[in-house]
Amino acid sequence: MTLRMINLIVIGALVLAAAYVYRIKFDSTVQAERLAKIRSEVRRARDAIAALRAQWGELDNPARIEALAKRHLKLEPIQPMQFDALDQLPDHPPQIADPNSRDPIGAAIEKLEEPAATTGSVGPPPGAGGQSAGSRPAGDAER
Repeated sequence: MTLRMINLIVIGALVLAAAYVYRIKFDSTVQAERLAKIRSEVRRARDAIAALRAQWGELDNPARIEALAKRHLKLEPIQPMQFDALDQLPDHPPQIADPNSRDPIGAAIEKLEEPAATTGSVGPPPGAGGQSAGSRPAGDAER
Protein backbone atom coordinates (compact mmCIF):
# COMPACT_ATOMS: atom_id res chain seq x y z
CA MET A 1 0.00 0.00 0.00
CA THR A 2 2.78 2.46 0.86
CA LEU A 3 4.59 1.43 -2.31
CA ARG A 4 1.52 2.36 -4.34
CA MET A 5 1.26 5.67 -2.54
CA ILE A 6 4.94 6.44 -3.29
CA ASN A 7 4.41 5.45 -6.95
CA LEU A 8 1.38 7.78 -7.22
CA ILE A 9 3.29 10.64 -5.61
CA VAL A 10 6.24 10.11 -7.98
CA ILE A 11 3.90 9.94 -11.02
CA GLY A 12 2.14 13.13 -9.87
CA ALA A 13 5.52 14.86 -9.40
CA LEU A 14 6.57 13.78 -12.90
CA VAL A 15 3.32 15.12 -14.39
CA LEU A 16 3.78 18.43 -12.55
CA ALA A 17 7.43 18.63 -13.67
CA ALA A 18 6.40 17.93 -17.28
CA ALA A 19 3.71 20.64 -17.10
CA TYR A 20 6.24 23.09 -15.64
CA VAL A 21 8.78 22.29 -18.39
CA TYR A 22 6.08 22.71 -21.05
CA ARG A 23 5.11 26.09 -19.57
CA ILE A 24 8.74 27.23 -19.59
CA LYS A 25 9.10 26.07 -23.21
CA PHE A 26 5.90 27.92 -24.20
CA ASP A 27 7.04 31.12 -22.42
CA SER A 28 10.45 30.95 -24.12
CA THR A 29 8.75 30.50 -27.52
CA VAL A 30 6.57 33.56 -26.87
CA GLN A 31 9.64 35.56 -25.81
CA ALA A 32 11.57 34.43 -28.91
CA GLU A 33 8.68 35.55 -31.15
CA ARG A 34 8.52 38.86 -29.33
CA LEU A 35 12.29 39.31 -29.71
CA ALA A 36 12.06 38.57 -33.45
CA LYS A 37 9.26 41.12 -33.79
CA ILE A 38 11.27 43.78 -31.92
CA ARG A 39 14.35 43.04 -34.05
CA SER A 40 12.32 43.48 -37.24
CA GLU A 41 10.93 46.78 -35.90
CA VAL A 42 14.47 47.95 -35.08
CA ARG A 43 15.62 46.93 -38.57
CA ARG A 44 12.73 48.88 -40.15
CA ALA A 45 13.50 51.91 -37.95
CA ARG A 46 17.18 51.79 -38.94
CA ASP A 47 16.21 51.57 -42.62
CA ALA A 48 13.88 54.54 -42.17
CA ILE A 49 16.64 56.50 -40.43
CA ALA A 50 19.06 55.68 -43.24
CA ALA A 51 16.50 56.81 -45.83
CA LEU A 52 15.86 60.04 -43.92
CA ARG A 53 19.60 60.70 -43.62
CA ALA A 54 19.99 60.18 -47.37
CA GLN A 55 17.07 62.51 -48.02
CA TRP A 56 18.54 65.08 -45.60
CA GLY A 57 21.87 64.87 -47.39
CA GLU A 58 20.11 65.51 -50.68
CA LEU A 59 18.11 68.44 -49.27
CA ASP A 60 21.17 69.87 -47.49
CA ASN A 61 23.33 69.81 -50.62
CA PRO A 62 24.91 73.28 -50.99
CA ALA A 63 24.53 73.21 -54.78
CA ARG A 64 20.78 72.56 -54.45
CA ILE A 65 20.41 75.35 -51.86
CA GLU A 66 22.37 77.73 -54.07
CA ALA A 67 20.14 76.94 -57.07
CA LEU A 68 17.01 77.49 -54.96
CA ALA A 69 18.39 80.77 -53.61
CA LYS A 70 19.15 81.99 -57.14
CA ARG A 71 15.70 80.98 -58.33
CA HIS A 72 13.60 82.32 -55.43
CA LEU A 73 15.64 85.11 -53.83
CA LYS A 74 16.47 88.35 -55.58
CA LEU A 75 19.98 88.64 -54.16
CA GLU A 76 22.66 90.84 -55.64
CA PRO A 77 26.40 90.83 -55.05
CA ILE A 78 27.65 93.04 -52.22
CA GLN A 79 28.90 96.41 -53.40
CA PRO A 80 31.85 98.09 -51.63
CA MET A 81 29.72 101.12 -50.83
CA GLN A 82 27.41 98.93 -48.71
CA PHE A 83 29.97 98.66 -45.93
CA ASP A 84 30.07 101.29 -43.22
CA ALA A 85 32.23 102.04 -40.21
CA LEU A 86 31.07 100.66 -36.87
CA ASP A 87 30.88 104.13 -35.33
CA GLN A 88 28.14 105.00 -37.85
CA LEU A 89 25.85 102.22 -36.62
CA PRO A 90 23.18 102.95 -34.00
CA ASP A 91 23.90 102.08 -30.38
CA HIS A 92 20.87 99.79 -30.04
CA PRO A 93 19.14 97.63 -32.62
CA PRO A 94 15.78 98.93 -33.80
CA GLN A 95 12.85 97.82 -31.66
CA ILE A 96 10.71 95.66 -33.96
CA ALA A 97 7.85 95.16 -31.52
CA ASP A 98 7.03 96.11 -27.95
CA PRO A 99 7.90 93.01 -25.86
CA ASN A 100 5.17 93.95 -23.36
CA SER A 101 2.42 94.00 -25.98
CA ARG A 102 -0.24 91.32 -25.91
CA ASP A 103 0.68 90.07 -29.41
CA PRO A 104 4.36 90.85 -30.15
CA ILE A 105 4.35 88.75 -33.33
CA GLY A 106 1.33 90.61 -34.70
CA ALA A 107 2.97 93.93 -33.85
CA ALA A 108 6.16 92.85 -35.65
CA ILE A 109 4.12 91.91 -38.73
CA GLU A 110 2.38 95.30 -38.69
CA LYS A 111 5.77 97.03 -38.43
CA LEU A 112 6.97 95.16 -41.53
CA GLU A 113 4.57 97.24 -43.60
CA GLU A 114 6.26 100.46 -42.42
CA PRO A 115 9.34 101.61 -44.38
CA ALA A 116 12.52 100.12 -42.98
CA ALA A 117 14.97 102.50 -41.32
CA THR A 118 18.43 102.58 -42.80
CA THR A 119 21.51 102.82 -40.64
CA GLY A 120 24.84 104.47 -41.11
CA SER A 121 25.81 106.58 -44.11
CA VAL A 122 24.75 104.01 -46.67
CA GLY A 123 21.50 104.96 -48.32
CA PRO A 124 19.39 103.02 -50.75
CA PRO A 125 20.89 102.25 -54.15
CA PRO A 126 20.93 105.10 -56.67
CA GLY A 127 17.57 105.53 -58.31
CA ALA A 128 15.62 104.02 -55.37
CA GLY A 129 13.89 106.66 -53.30
CA GLY A 130 15.80 109.64 -54.71
CA GLN A 131 18.75 109.51 -52.29
CA SER A 132 22.29 109.20 -53.51
CA ALA A 133 24.65 106.59 -52.08
CA GLY A 134 26.60 109.18 -50.08
CA SER A 135 23.68 111.01 -48.49
CA ARG A 136 22.64 110.34 -44.92
CA PRO A 137 19.16 109.04 -44.11
CA ALA A 138 16.82 111.43 -42.32
CA GLY A 139 17.09 109.55 -39.01
CA ASP A 140 20.87 110.00 -38.79
CA ALA A 141 20.88 113.77 -39.34
CA GLU A 142 20.44 114.37 -35.58
CA ARG A 143 23.84 112.96 -34.62
